[in-house]
Amino acid sequence: MTRLGESVARAGELLAQDLSSDQTVQRLLTETGSRRYLDLTDLSAKEQAELIASRTVEVLPGVAKLAERIDQRKAEGKGLSIKLGIDPTAADVHLGHAVPVIILSRFQRMGHDVTLLIGDFTAKIGDPTGRTAERPPLTDEDIARNLAGYREQVRPFFDFEKVTFVQNSSWLAPYTFPELLGLLSQVPVSQLLQREDFRTRLAAGSGLSMAELLYPIAQGLDSVALDCDVELGGADQLLNLQMGRKLMELRGQKPQLVVTMPLIEGTDGTGAKMSKSKGNYVGLTAPADDVFGKIMSVPDRLMEPYLKAWTEWTDQEVTQVLARVEDRSLHPMDLKKVLAGEVVTALYGVEAAMAARAGFIAQFSKKSFTDVESLPVVELAEHGAEPATTVLSQVLGFQPSASAARRVAKQNGLRLIVEHAGGQESVVLAEAQAIRPLAEVVKETLAAAAGSGAGEVTGVYLKAGRKIAQLGGV
Repeated sequence: MTRLGESVARAGELLAQDLSSDQTVQRLLTETGSRRYLDLTDLSAKEQAELIASRTVEVLPGVAKLAERIDQRKAEGKGLSIKLGIDPTAADVHLGHAVPVIILSRFQRMGHDVTLLIGDFTAKIGDPTGRTAERPPLTDEDIARNLAGYREQVRPFFDFEKVTFVQNSSWLAPYTFPELLGLLSQVPVSQLLQREDFRTRLAAGSGLSMAELLYPIAQGLDSVALDCDVELGGADQLLNLQMGRKLMELRGQKPQLVVTMPLIEGTDGTGAKMSKSKGNYVGLTAPADDVFGKIMSVPDRLMEPYLKAWTEWTDQEVTQVLARVEDRSLHPMDLKKVLAGEVVTALYGVEAAMAARAGFIAQFSKKSFTDVESLPVVELAEHGAEPATTVLSQVLGFQPSASAARRVAKQNGLRLIVEHAGGQESVVLAEAQAIRPLAEVVKETLAAAAGSGAGEVTGVYLKAGRKIAQLGGV
């Protein structure tokens, strides 16, 4: 049995146990957390390719081809040459940025060689992928500062001592205009305009500069210069990555394989990609308690993609716990606490994860919200005529807009919590209720609670995700 197989067997026993137990969870986090440093060189080429593919969107031209390339390099006495390009465009890094380096770490621990390409030249153009406007160029000082921050923040996921760093200015800066024209004569404009964001902007009458059109060409020339076996990139980078394959073929090189990774949805449950600008991210420098709490705030449906994105769990293990949730032998909240613990463990270690777990339980798993200090209060006499969506967005600021609050309701993330002598009752507010006057919805909810004989109401609270506000004047 492989080293990974042995670890999966040990973890499987723990995953079958009571995951509300601190002792069990601590043992599980210790086991799965240690996999981030596990030697994977004893996996066969097929096993390696399948493990990589299990956490990616696509492997082109196929998983079997990746296994074949691994075997070829092994026969030559070396590993694959893996490349990831980084445009150092931001100083603050979040969990979404950790996805590719986690995959790189697995390649690294399988015995392959990793090259991090610093896009110092292309950062001055600005990759427009997914944007509706041209991105402003960066200065050399911006790039150096952002790169230093990136390297430090993703360090928990990746061993930087075993990588090669290159900068694409070393081959793109000296590229001559005649060389560029000769290359462009072999690339159809239609291929460049396959990008959906380009077509959308042109249809809307927005600007599209020649520099942006040339960005895929520049990225493809990176592939030519490095002549790697595999290039990683987000799913939104697929056309750029395929340009690398095309240019390598034009130069008589063996085209690289392409591995695309999922774009991780943000914590707000709206479907938008994790992004600092949207506020739906988990920063890698955030305190352990904040990281834990942010993960606990996500909709239950995000647990599966988050487990696959940021843990070292195998598909077998993810399937095992989701089956337990389905048959109700495992409460979703207990699984989410394990997920939050996994993320904190990756950043700060098991001890910090268990401390954050204890802190969260102490603060947010109490029987009464009256024990929680400093909750915002919304007076129904003043705001009861407004719908919950407006209260959440304009009064409390819990959501950026009424439409965002409505999406939370659609994801079953909006609730009224009614406290009474017998405990708490949580009532999910449907989307239709979220757009009705809040006072009317509260009145109907309290009438139903009174009919159930639960006892005198001691408090009513509006809960959106993890955020809670008390309703006054009920």
